[in-house]
Amino acid sequence: MSNRSSQMRYGAFILSGLGAALVIAAVVSPFASSNPDGLNRVAEDLGFVDKGHPEPAAKKLPFASVFDGYALRGVPAQLATPIAGVVGALAAFGLAWGAGKLLIRGSSSSTAESERHD
Repeated sequence: MSNRSSQMRYGAFILSGLGAALVIAAVVSPFASSNPDGLNRVAEDLGFVDKGHPEPAAKKLPFASVFDGYALRGVPAQLATPIAGVVGALAAFGLAWGAGKLLIRGSSSSTAESERHD
């Protein structure tokens, strides 16, 4: 199999995975439970939910006012949660893609370095 064909199959695989993740984020996110999750639930169960910092660091981020409670502020609730899910999926994909590119670039340069020293 040629290198070009292999790259096309790899790209198609990545795009189909991203497409599936975006569809799931858009279609399934409106059905998410409104019950507290993770640490919020533990904090409620153990009774220290009110002892949190009055203004957490995450609220100081520039985009914190746009995304509030897994939804978009100013957008109807029927659309806000799916849009937030899609944006979150795209952000996670972008971070993973970027990290992968950096790791591969670092790996290939260290391999080239070790080959020169052999």
